[in-house]
Parts: sequence; structure tokens; C-alpha cells
Amino acid sequence: MFEGFDMGKMSEMMGQMQEKAQEMQEQSKNVRFTAKAGGGLVEVTINGAGEVVDLNIDDSMLEDKAYLQLLLISAMNDANKMVEDNKKTQAMGMMGGMNPFAGKS
Repeated sequence: MFEGFDMGKMSEMMGQMQEKAQEMQEQSKNVRFTAKAGGGLVEVTINGAGEVVDLNIDDSMLEDKAYLQLLLISAMNDANKMVEDNKKTQAMGMMGGMNPFAGKS
């Protein structure tokens, strides 16, 4: 059933995947995602690690706390979705070049 399966090659590939994952995690801090809500009244910028790095609130929003809260929640959720989508794309790209059964018939 596992004929041609090379455990040594699989272990090597897992090590390479861990290295790439660590590199991606470090690089993600340099990537920025910006989401706007309320037609730009609220703007949230987060890095690829999911950390909020900037927040802009239009002065007109300072009088309406409830609406401001809704817009902040919306913008933060949108920005977090961008980060998650980016992580999935990177993971799929990382997996694309690895095949533990390559070269075996």
C-alpha cells in the first residue's frame, strides 16, 4: 500500500515547510491590508499577522458612538478577512511545489 513512499523525503519536506512557514510569518508583518467602512469614515489598517497598525476616524463620527462602533467592527472584520485570505493563498502556494510521491512509479 505504501510502496514507493519515502519517509526520509517526507521528513525533509516537512522541515522545508516549517522553514517556509516561519519565513512567511516574518514577512507577513511587512504586508498591510486596509479596510474602509461607512464610505471611508472609518479606515483600519492591519498587517499580515493581524495586528492593527493604523486607524483613521473621520471627525464627524465622534458624535455618534453607536454608529462608530458598527463601522469599526465592520472595517476590522473586513481587514481580518483579507489577512485570512492572504494566509490561505500563501499556504496553497507553499503546498503547490511539494509532492512526496514525486519520482516514484
